[in-house]
Order: sequence, then structure tokens, then C-alpha cells
Amino acid sequence: MSHHESSTIHIQEPKSEPRGKSGAMKAVKVMGSGGGAVNRGLAVFDFILRLAALAAALGAAIAMGTSDQTLNFFTQFFQFHARYDDLPAFSFFVAANAVASAYLVLSLPFSIVSIVRPQASGVRMLLIIFDTIAVALISAGAGAAAAIVYLAHKGNNKINWGAICQQFGSFCERVSGAVVASFIAAFLFIVLVLISAASLRRN
Repeated sequence: MSHHESSTIHIQEPKSEPRGKSGAMKAVKVMGSGGGAVNRGLAVFDFILRLAALAAALGAAIAMGTSDQTLNFFTQFFQFHARYDDLPAFSFFVAANAVASAYLVLSLPFSIVSIVRPQASGVRMLLIIFDTIAVALISAGAGAAAAIVYLAHKGNNKINWGAICQQFGSFCERVSGAVVASFIAAFLFIVLVLISAASLRRN
């Protein structure tokens, strides 16, 4: 008597766990791509702000560096002359804004690298360090110049400092505009630091 052996093939349905894992991995990938897009957007905004800060700082340096006015009294041999390099604070202002402008030009390629590679944290760390230094430098220059501009407009009787803006109106308007532009550049630098900090936190 022969026995016929029968073989049974069991077909199991795929478990739901791998599907859940693959779905989670896809979700992570989607979230990762979204985070990269946000970082790239911040990098593009960073580049635009650097161009704006460059225009403000360079404009402030040029405006202050070309400020010059001469008043003629009675004859051409008796004159009063106002020039930015007559005051050390104004000279420091020009130097600070010129250095900040040069730094902004050098930082543009690094900003472009951040756009191409938004996850590169090393570039962001480098920018945030030098941006912070630039904030301190340009703020110091703008603050020193602002104090002199205030005295030029208001004067100070205790130290016999007259309000020279009553005579040198064109000179005062030019240096006042330069100081305002420098403070705008300082504010943009602060925003740049915050953008770099936000990008580093997202990474």
C-alpha cells in the first residue's frame, strides 16, 4: 500500500509593519526635502540682504568720504572749511563701513554656496561669526558718527560747541544721511545673523 504525500504551500500576506516602515521612511524623506527647501529659501534671502547691506554700507562710506563744504567770508582768502577727516569719529566711520563693504563682497560666494548646498553647516557657522564681528564694527562707527552729528545739529554750550549745521547745512545733510545708511546696514547685519542662526538650528 503506497502512501501519497501531499505538500501544502502556505502563502502569507505581506505584513503591515514593513509597509508602515516604508511609509515612515517616505514621510521622513518628504520632510527632509521640505527642510532643505526652507534652508535654500533662507539662503536666497541671505544673499539678497547681503547685496542690500553692501549698498547701504558702501553708500554710507562714499557719502561720508566725499562730504566737504567751504564757506567764504568777505574774501576768498578767509574761509571756513568742513571736511570729514577733520574729525577722527568720521574717519573711523568711513573705515568701518569700507571694511564692512569689503567683507560683504567676500561673503557673497559663501552665500551662493549656501544656496547650492543648504545643508552645509560649516559655511553658515563661518558667516555667522564674521557677520557678528561686522555688526560690532559698523555699529561702533555709526554710533561714534551719530554723536558728532548730534552735536553739529544741537551744539553744546557747556563745551562751547556751536551748532555748525546752521552754517554748514549741506555738509550736515550729507553726513546725517551717511549715518542713517550705516545704521540700516547694521540692522541688515543683525538680520543676517538671525538667518544664519535659524539655518543652523534647522540643520
